[in-house]
Amino acid sequence: MSLFCPKCKALMFPVEGVLKCRKCEFEKVPDEDSAIIIKEGQIDKEILILDDELRTLPTTSIECPKCGHNKAAYIIRQMRAADEPSTRIYRCIKCANTWREQ
Repeated sequence: MSLFCPKCKALMFPVEGVLKCRKCEFEKVPDEDSAIIIKEGQIDKEILILDDELRTLPTTSIECPKCGHNKAAYIIRQMRAADEPSTRIYRCIKCANTWREQ
């Protein structure tokens, strides 16, 4: 799933459970296999989508806190100011549980 509008190519944002383009008002319901994580407390909510294409993401050996499986895909995001460390976000290959680095 893409975060960009197929009509006008602008970035889409989450609004009441759907992705909505602010430029042309196009709406798209996220796929069941996609995880949407919304960081609350911000005016423009930050969104991260991990597509069902997990095979394209890097993987590492780490135990899933939900199912105990020892392999997860991950991405690295700058969640705070530039002088703060990045956050690694994991998604279990087996159960699709998503969690942040502790």
